Amino acid sequence: MSSVLATLRDEAAAWCRGKNGWVRLPFLLAFVAYVAKIMIKPTCCNFFAPLNLVFHEAGHALFSYFGHFLYMLGGTLLECLMPFFLAFHFYRQREFFGIALCFGWLATVLSGVATYCGDARAMELPLVTVFGGGGEPGHDWNYLLGKMGVLRYDLEVAFLIRSLGIFSLTTCLGSGVWLIGRMVSSQKDDS
Repeated sequence: MSSVLATLRDEAAAWCRGKNGWVRLPFLLAFVAYVAKIMIKPTCCNFFAPLNLVFHEAGHALFSYFGHFLYMLGGTLLECLMPFFLAFHFYRQREFFGIALCFGWLATVLSGVATYCGDARAMELPLVTVFGGGGEPGHDWNYLLGKMGVLRYDLEVAFLIRSLGIFSLTTCLGSGVWLIGRMVSSQKDDS
């Protein structure tokens, strides 16, 4: 594992040569501040919410063929996997700064999932469904945690998911700053 990370680090460092980190720094800081605001107040309006909702609902449709439990889990599962799919796409194109930003997107996803999970017992959030035939949409996390016998721990599970979101945002900031630092130092080396 450490050799994979070392190879990735070396590839990213090589990618940084000749790139302007100063142009990316304000964007990174604004992006991280925006995502942090979403994490502090998850119900605030943000431009990631509709995108995350589309992938969430598509996940229900995609996993509907694998039983009710996976149907209910599928929304959250696909929503969480999409930033990784995009990060893989960026890796194939050797766009390492984009990979860093994917961790910020993942933080928004995890913040929304934590909010939804924390509502499992109270079921006060308004629910949206695209693929549910008529009737009231079901609360994914009420069903999932109830099926696993841990519904009474909804707030604790939500805390763990939110903590993963904070880690993801920290990874976004840390890797972004590292990349920018490498870009700036490579410009100094070249002059």
